[in-house]
Parts: sequence; structure tokens; C-alpha cells
Amino acid sequence: MTEPMRVETDVLVIGSGAAGMYAAIEAARAGCRVFLLDRSLIGRGGATVMAQMTVAVALGDESPDHWSHHYQDTLTAGRGLCNEALARLLTEQGPECIRELDEWGVGWARKDGKITAAFAPGHDRPRCVYVDFLDTGPAVSSTLRKVVNKTAGITRKGDLCVVDLTRSDGEVTGAVAWHLGSGAPVVFSAKATVVATGGLTRLYRRNSASSNMGGDGYALALSAGAPLIDMEFVQFFPIGHLAPRLIGMDPIMWDPFRYKLGGKLLNNKDEEFTQKYGVAEDGKYIITRDLGTYAILKEVEAGRGSPHGGVFLSFQHVPEDRLREAFGPVIDRLAANGIDLTKQNVEVAPIAHYHMGGVQAGADMATELPGLFVAGEAVGGANGANRLSGNAITEALVFGREAGRSAAARARSQNNVAPPAARETLGLMAADAAGKTPNTADLLQKLQATMAVDVGPYRSERSLKRALASIAELSGATGERPFGTGASFDMERLDWFDLRNMLTVARTVTEAALARTESRGAHQREDFPGMLPEWNVNQVIRMKDGALDFARVPASVTKAAAQ
Repeated sequence: MTEPMRVETDVLVIGSGAAGMYAAIEAARAGCRVFLLDRSLIGRGGATVMAQMTVAVALGDESPDHWSHHYQDTLTAGRGLCNEALARLLTEQGPECIRELDEWGVGWARKDGKITAAFAPGHDRPRCVYVDFLDTGPAVSSTLRKVVNKTAGITRKGDLCVVDLTRSDGEVTGAVAWHLGSGAPVVFSAKATVVATGGLTRLYRRNSASSNMGGDGYALALSAGAPLIDMEFVQFFPIGHLAPRLIGMDPIMWDPFRYKLGGKLLNNKDEEFTQKYGVAEDGKYIITRDLGTYAILKEVEAGRGSPHGGVFLSFQHVPEDRLREAFGPVIDRLAANGIDLTKQNVEVAPIAHYHMGGVQAGADMATELPGLFVAGEAVGGANGANRLSGNAITEALVFGREAGRSAAARARSQNNVAPPAARETLGLMAADAAGKTPNTADLLQKLQATMAVDVGPYRSERSLKRALASIAELSGATGERPFGTGASFDMERLDWFDLRNMLTVARTVTEAALARTESRGAHQREDFPGMLPEWNVNQVIRMKDGALDFARVPASVTKAAAQ
């Protein structure tokens, strides 16, 4: 193995989506040396850059609003399981972050000079800001990249796959990474480490995220000794694009269309159907994501689905001039894909989109492990059993900024960087699997199929136990030593490290889902329908001697807030 490169910094930030970039900016503004790394290009991987939709924030520019109303809607969506301190932080500080991004030039859509807001399901008023046309995530990412690039004290490096966090005397002291371009190991020593690696939706066959969102941060933190929380709650976006074929556009792009124009969800009998499941939309958009997913899958199950296994979304009742007024050049991009919304419906179906669970942390983004902080979707608990529409980018911005502040405070309080204990990880990276190795791409596809079929929107004891058996079989096939040679851009070895993390995280999701014998928010058990008061608890998971240890902790949300 190549001799490891060694890097010393005050604050190490792992992941360069919105949360990671904001954390780096804030830590650097506090006077710290920051190293911002990512396994892909800085500021161009992860979920933020792919988000074409809206950001929920109580600005109150167009009409009266207050963070407390947004807070209440967040708690209601979370079905009694939100961490109140995190939910309050998200909603109270969201406006500051949005206005700072506005000063940095993000370009929020305006009406009569004021930042305009759209109405989204689950909100009590229009509250979701955006950048036209379907450019919110790219605009946020581009703006943060520019600020990162001109902020002194930030070193940026892509093509780094973090293999393990390092510890010394019970504290996190940095990380060991594999540089994809050279194959060399890199040992980072840091006074504070921020994990901002996003969610886990790559575990599923149909997902809306980038290919590097396999739950790395959850696995890294769990293996280092930090607890995870709410891992059973995987949010499926109900109207992910299914057909006709769509190239170069986000599969969840139909949400903004419904925000602005309504749109009708139809079964194969040309009937609107959401009223059968308790929400009469009548061409509007008011159904929440968990209920929308339920309604669509039940229509398909009853034989009333579309040809490709979803339902129809129709805008044929909307005049073309109104479509163009709302979405401008997007209409031409659809036309290039052979889609004319004035003449045809599209097919949509649920798609894995977001994860409510994650690493347990306080409102300062600090974990139980001294020196380890988390940000963005890596944080668990803020959204409870179901995330409110539009809260994802808000969470990334607010939690990223707070993590950067807290990590900087920690770094300034430390005199020296503790030496990382990296020998075991370096030994793993130097190892080679003996004998013939399986096809790693095939193993990944089998895991994604298992999660989609058996740990999807609807679960049962039978399906979850079947999934655990499959995960165990795949873990056996993956083994404990990496495949490949570790040379430059060795995709077989990268797949092995991905599988190592993904299998760990898949097991936490599946075991947590099996343990929660009720249905709540994004977790639906066909054998245990309905919410149960005895399950008004969060499940906290720790790794002990290679096994998952579960504890039930009473939810922090107050009774009044949960109603």
C-alpha cells in the first residue's frame, strides 16, 4: 500500500452539499482552518444540487407569517416524534439563512419586489420560497460554492472516500479516506469533525438522490460509537416520474407543477381518487407525502394503476400559456423529451426521496462523541415520522451553519490536534480479498431490490424478516476484506466500501422497522395498521460488539404540539 498522506486541520467537514458548505463557511468565518472534502466534486454531489423544488421558511414577505407557525406544522407532520429543540432551530433560524443567501445572490423568485412563496401540503399558508425555473437546488449550490471559493481558510478536495472516523481516548480525532484518483490513503487529524454526507436513498432501486447517498455518514458515526435515531422512517416521494422516458430532468420535478398549477391524480378509470383515502384534492395539491404514497400504492394494488405501475398525473386542463407563464423553458425541455402536457398525462409512482432518521445530536449539532458534529440530512430527529414538504434545504442550511459554529468553538478550545488511531483502518485498506470475488455491481443491485420490495413504503413482519435474511446473505458474500487492487479509480473497491456501509445501514432501517409494531408517518406496517400511543417513542440504536442495540426513548415533543 502507498504510504498514507497526512493532513492536519482545525475543522474537517465530510460532504460538500449545502450543509457541508455552510458548515465550512461558518467555521472559517470563526477563524478556523477548514478542510472540506467530498467523494465527488465539491458542491456538485449529494442532494442539494438536484433539488428543483422549494425551501420552507417563515419569511412573511408577501403575507404575515412567523416561525412558530412553521414549527407547529413541522411537529404536526412528524406525528408526535419530532425533537422539539431541533425543529425549533430549523424553523426559527431558517429566515436568517434564506436572507443571507439572498445577500449572497441566490436569486429567490420575487413578486412586486418581495420574495414570493408557494403553498405546499402540510403548511397552513404559502411559505415555500424558490428560484425559477426549477432551479432552487442548483442556485443554492452555486451560490454556496462561490462563497466557499472566496472564503479564506477553506481547503477543498474532491475524490476522497472516507473509510472510517478515527478516535483517541473516546474522542473523534479526524478520519481516514481513500483518494480515488491515486489510490493513496489519507489520514486527517482534526480538532473537530463534521459529518454532512446526506441520506440513504441509494439503498432503494428507485430513488431521487445522487449515487453517493448510501448512508455513509450513518455508518461512519455508528461504527465510531455514536447513536442513530428514527432509522425506520424513510420518506417516499409519491409522484416520482415513471413514464414516458425523461432524460436530464429530476424525477421529482412534478411537485413544483402541483404547487403552482394543482394537477389531477387519476387512476386508469380517469378518476381522481385521493378522496377515498381521506383527502379530497379536486385538482388542488393538499395531500401530504405519506398519505399520497399510500393512496397511489393502494390504487395500483386494486388494479386501478397505470401501465407502468403507477397512476396518472394530468395537467391537460391547464392552458398552454399558463403552463409557460409558470415554467417557461421547462416546457421546452419536456417537449424535447416528447412530453406535451396539454395533450397527454404522465405516469408517476412513489420513489425513495429522504430519510427522517440519522445520527442523534443536540441543537448544537454535537453528538455523544466529543469532537463529532453532524449537519443536514445526516442529523436524525428533527422531522419525526414524516418530513414536512420544503424542510430539507432549510435543514441543510440551518444545521450546517450551526454545525460550523459549534465545530469552530470546539476547535478553538483545543490546544493540539490529537493523534488519530488509524492503524486498523489502514490495515483494512491494504488488505486484499482472497480467491474469486463476486460481482460488486450485482450485489448492490440485489440490496436495492431487497430494500425496494421488502422494506419499502409498506412493510410486514414477513417481508422485514425476509429482508434481514437477504442482507445477511449479502454481507456474507461481501466479506470483511475489500475487493479490487486499490489502484487509481478502482470501482470494484469503491463498490466494496459502499456495500460495507450500505449493508450496515440497511440492517438498522430493517431492524428498526421490524421492532416498531405500528404504522406512523412514513413507516407503514400492513400487519399493524394505525398509530399506537405506546409507540410515541424514538428508537435509538447503538453498535455493541457488532450487534445493534435498541433503546426506546420517550419522544421530546409535547402533547400539545403533537395534536
